[in-house]
Amino acid sequence: MKKRTMILSMFFSIMFCTTVFAQDLIYTVRPGDTLWKIAVANETGVSELIAKNPQLSNPNLIYPGNKINVPNINDIKASETEVVRLVNIQRTSRGLKPLSNNWELERIARYKSQDMANKKYFSHTSPTYGSPFTMMQNFGVKFSAAGENIAMGQKTPAEVVNAWMNSPGHRANILGTSYTQIGVGLAKNNNGVCYWTQMFIRP
Repeated sequence: MKKRTMILSMFFSIMFCTTVFAQDLIYTVRPGDTLWKIAVANETGVSELIAKNPQLSNPNLIYPGNKINVPNINDIKASETEVVRLVNIQRTSRGLKPLSNNWELERIARYKSQDMANKKYFSHTSPTYGSPFTMMQNFGVKFSAAGENIAMGQKTPAEVVNAWMNSPGHRANILGTSYTQIGVGLAKNNNGVCYWTQMFIRP
């Protein structure tokens, strides 16, 4: 069994997030569709689709022509994607390979950020999901090495990446040679404070 490398780091400050959340998208079911196929195509989870579609009495039975509400997280994803881009600039400028974005890991990171925002804590250990490594495993992500950075309060991708790069522990994760994939999750609380999570893995 491969030795698993696990690295954690945190960063905390108070600022207000400017992310705007858009209205849900409407998807029309086509022949052969399942909620799983729709979820994968939209880089979201089946549980998110079920939560957005209480009109489905049986989520296993959908029919062509049915209208499915799909979470519209394009604004959030734009910020998350920008964090990945900035991270890879930091890496490639130092001769390191860029990290590939893993949307399933991104989804897990978003859940972690939302959990911190909802339950008013700031920690690698979630009262809901446990450690980040347990969380990844329970969501079905396998890894031989893994790490997590979290931050709170930075308003923009540039601010949070700069903050992480100015912290030795976070910087070590961002520039780590043990990782090949990344997922970034953004959420905000009712006061508009941003919570950021970066998860890193090597499958």
